[in-house]
Order: sequence, then C-alpha cells, then structure tokens
Amino acid sequence: MPSGDNLIGTLFDGRYQIVRKLGSGGMANVYLAEDQELGRRVAIKILDDRHARDAQFVERFRREAQNAAGLSHPNIVSIYDRGEAEGTYYIAMEYVEGRTLKELIVARGPSPLGIGIDYTRQILSALRFAHRNGIVHRDIKPHNVIVDGEGRVKVMDFGIARAGAASQMTEAGSIIGTAQYLSPEQARGAPVDQTSDLYSTGIVLYELLTGTVPFNGETPVEIAMKHLSQVPAPPSTHRAEVPRDLDYVTLRALAKDSADRYHSAEEMDSDLERIARGIGVSAETAEAATTVLSRPEVAEAATTVSPAVGAGTTYTPGRYYEYDEPPRRRAFWPWLLALLVIAGTLVGGWFVWQELQSQLSATEPVAVPDVEGSVERLAVRQIREAGLKELILREPHAEAQAGIVFVQDPQPGERIERGNFVTIRVSTGKPRTRVPNVVGQSRDDAVAALTDAGLEANVVSVNSLEPVDDVTATAPPAGTELVVGSTVRVNISKGPRPITVPSVIGSPYESAESQLQGLGFAVAREDVEDEAAAGVVVGQSPAAGTQQGRGSVITLQVSEGPQVSQVPDVTSQLEEDARAQLEASGFRVEAVEEIVEDEGLDGLVLSQDPEGGSEAEQGTTVVIVVGRFEPPAESPGPPGPPLP
Repeated sequence: MPSGDNLIGTLFDGRYQIVRKLGSGGMANVYLAEDQELGRRVAIKILDDRHARDAQFVERFRREAQNAAGLSHPNIVSIYDRGEAEGTYYIAMEYVEGRTLKELIVARGPSPLGIGIDYTRQILSALRFAHRNGIVHRDIKPHNVIVDGEGRVKVMDFGIARAGAASQMTEAGSIIGTAQYLSPEQARGAPVDQTSDLYSTGIVLYELLTGTVPFNGETPVEIAMKHLSQVPAPPSTHRAEVPRDLDYVTLRALAKDSADRYHSAEEMDSDLERIARGIGVSAETAEAATTVLSRPEVAEAATTVSPAVGAGTTYTPGRYYEYDEPPRRRAFWPWLLALLVIAGTLVGGWFVWQELQSQLSATEPVAVPDVEGSVERLAVRQIREAGLKELILREPHAEAQAGIVFVQDPQPGERIERGNFVTIRVSTGKPRTRVPNVVGQSRDDAVAALTDAGLEANVVSVNSLEPVDDVTATAPPAGTELVVGSTVRVNISKGPRPITVPSVIGSPYESAESQLQGLGFAVAREDVEDEAAAGVVVGQSPAAGTQQGRGSVITLQVSEGPQVSQVPDVTSQLEEDARAQLEASGFRVEAVEEIVEDEGLDGLVLSQDPEGGSEAEQGTTVVIVVGRFEPPAESPGPPGPPLP
C-alpha cells in the first residue's frame, strides 16, 4: 500500500479518491476523500502500517468504528463505512469542515462565556446520547471535538470507548488517554463510568473559560498524581469575569470522588442552561462545589508525609491557656443604649437619603449601554442594571454567531428616560435554507434551482444508467438544511460506464448474442450472403476493442450460407454458348478437350461435371468436355522410280 503523501491522488479500496491529508494521530492518518459511489466528500481514517500488524491497535481501531457506527446524533461524527484494504484497516466517516476545539483555544485564547457554555452543552448532548446507548467515551478532550463554521460541535474518536460501565482504563499496564484530561479513576487504572466522561468535560469547560488546563506537569505521571491529589483553582482566579455559578459547575464536575460529581450529562447540562438563562445553579451543585473547595488537605495527604515530632520535644500550652482572674467590669447597658440610638439615627438617615436619590434618579435620563457584540444574557443584564427594559427580536445574521446582539436601538450612549425599552436584535445564526430536490432534472434546471435557494452547485459528471445530463444525486441530499452560500455537490449523468466490445466473429450467432447481452449490450442481427456456414457471425459493428456504453447496440452480420442453384445442362452446345450460360448461372467453367473422329462433334460439349440438372453451390467449377476433330493422316503412295 502507498504510504503517507503517496496516497494523495490514488483510489483507495476501489472507491475513495484521496484528495489531501487532514491530519495525523497516534495510530492513524486522516485524509479528505471523494466517495466515487455515493458522490460525497468523506474523511477516511487509515491505520498506520506499523500499527496494522499490532492486534491491540487493530482491536482499538475496530472498536472505534463499531461504537461510533451505532451512534447517530447531530453532535457525533457519523461513521459511513469501515473495512480492510491494501494491507491495512480504515474507517470512512462524515467530513466536517471546521477546526478542533484545541486549535480554536490555541489560536484565540479563552472563549466568550456564552460560547464556552454553548460548546460544553453540545458536548454534553453527545455524551448523553452515548451514555444512554451504554457507551463511555473515555477520551473527551478538545482535540476530539470539532467545531464547524456554524458553531456546531461534533465529538469524534471513539477509539478507546467501551460499552458498559465496568471497563478498565489500563491495557497491558499502561494508561490510555491524554494525561491533562484523565479522571482520577482513569489515572488509577480503576473502572470508569459516565461520570469519568463528565470529569473530562469539566476540564474542557475549564480550558474554554481560562485558556489553560487545571493540572499540568513535566510528565504524564506527575499530571496524573495531581488529578488524584490536588484541588483545582476556580476558573475565576484566572479570569475575573467568570461568574461564581460557572465556578460551581466546573468544580463539581472536577470532584475527585465520582459520587460528588454530576451523576449524568443531563444534570450538568441543566445547570449550564440555568446559567445561560441568568438563573443560579442548583443548591446541590453549590454545596458540592463548596465541599470540593473545602478539602485542600487532600493535596497534603496524597503527596506528602508529615514529619515526626522529635523525642525530646515537649509541648507547652501558650499563655491563652493560663488562668487569670477576670477584672471587675463596669455596667455596659448605657453604652449599648447609646450605640443603638446612633445606629437607628444612621439607618433612618440612610433610608431618607436613598428615597431622595431614587426620586431624583427616576426623573433623570440614563445612558443606553453598549451591548452590540455581547451575548444576549449579558446584554439583558446590562440594560436592566441601567434601569431600562429590553425588547428582544431574534433573526438570522450572515456574520454574527447565534446568541450575539448585532443591532440595538437606541444607539449606545444615547440618553433616554428610565424604564424605556431598548430593542436588541439577537442573531439566530447564519441564514439557512433547504436543499431543493433536483434529482431527475437537467443540469441547467438543477443549477438554477440551487441558485434560487441561495446555494452554490459543484457539478460533477459520473457514470450512470440515467439519461445523459440528468441529475442522479446531490450531497447533501434534498431537504438538508444548510447555511446560505454553502456548496452542494450535484452528480450529472454522463451515461453508463464504457465497456470494451469483445470480438465474436466466427462464433455462432446464438453464442455471440448471449456473450454480448451478458456484458450489457443490445444486439441487432443482419443476414448477409457469405461463403461461411449459415448462422456464423462474419462481421460486427462497432468493431471489437472499441469502448461503448452499457445498453449500446452491437450489429452482427450473420452468414446465410453459400447460395445453391441448379446446374444448367449444356451438353451438345457449342463451347462458347455453354460457357456463357454456366457463368450467367453463377458457376465457374473449366473446359477439357477430347479428340473426336466425327467432324460434326467438333466444338460441341460432349459431357459436364456436375451433370446438368443437379444442385451445386454458386461459384462451383463446372468441368465441360469439348470435342476436337482432327482429320486422319493420309496413307503413303507406291514407291517411285529409284533416283538416279
């Protein structure tokens, strides 16, 4: 099998045209490919040559395809095909145009709070579906989460996922997964369950909010020990704008004991939804997070040993343990009464001042805050804090991400009366449209229909039994909702795949007809005169060796056999007349002379072969025997006188 970049441009497994390399992993390379059968782009993951002979890696590869193939969910990368070809193993999966979450964090730093919440909720949606189907992913990390141009998150790489909750995290004594995202039970090699995935999701949320992971170190073992022992710092210590409730969600997800974490993806998603709506997290989450923060001694207990007290050391109580007779005190109630009077006066004055301030501020205009580009929840909070009310209009926008305010009225800084409305337009994402059904239409009609729908057509010619220039399929299929301006692949029929015409000349017609029809050709018969035996193919059109489409007509010239006719009887005719009559009847003539004594037979046909009246093939040579008279030689006279 070609390796590395040598695969580019080749047809893998007779079906996938490799276009370019997308990336590499620990055991496989991923390529962009064109599926020649279904006419769509796929990502094809091919196991490295050095791992294709390792039974352990082959099993992990097979398990990835098996686990993910059974999970059909909008937030999970779909598996289309799997197999073994060219000495290795491969998986053909959905191609998602986008970047991994890790690439986004490295390139852009911490995400906006609203987007971080949204991405985490989409990951939880994928995990909720996988967990309900009995699959624990076991390797949730930003590298295995891809985000497309529309902000849709898809979880991939189920290579170390296992069915059931009793799966172990060790194989042959080694830890499987990425150290920064391991749960404590994974670091110990203990059984894992769905709460292990939620721990890793908590680390992903932590990294989205802060741009860094909670635990790092020089070696995987050092990092694993921190997962077991250290309490993470709240995200707000790295980024002040992180609200307390997000700290609570993150810290509960990162509890060392799985019993203290969220029990399901639904439960964690519920808290994030409450935060997105501006509501605080559940009391259980707040209590669990507080419990996590109240256990700093875990670090010491797991990583250090307290030094022993020296044998000669004695412990002496401090002076606060010594007994002193308390001094005699003065009566304190007059002072208490005076303090209460002063406090009452101050409180009353404060209330009067507040009332005056509220009356004055109620009549004063306030400045409209600048909320364009803010997440909807934050924009609403700013508007209300300014003493104004919000009117929310939701509509698609070509550039603003979903949930972001892209227009406000009145404009920022404009002063209006307190209590007035500020209209904000919140993006629901890029405008979307549905792929129209153009299968069966002509090329021009299909392109026009896609253009009218706001989509671009990528026309590709494919072999098909459908009429030439008709649409055979689209990718994505009709009814799929896409962002306006997206490209749709349109497969146009260029007719059946060409087939080489075999030579059937010299074969009986029935055999030739069966052979050609078996290859998908239509057969036409044309009977011709020929010297060959009747029923034998003596010609074909188009000629053998040419390329013709399936269903093309092959015309066969079939011999009718030699023509048979009656031989004329030319005996007793002059040679010239006999020759003319025989040749006119389609026969060849060969004359043989025979000496005759009767002068009257001179030049006449004495006999013929074949005989007159018999049947013979045209072109047969008829031998005629022609009489030739030769007079007898004269007798010698009497002897004359002797010569002198």
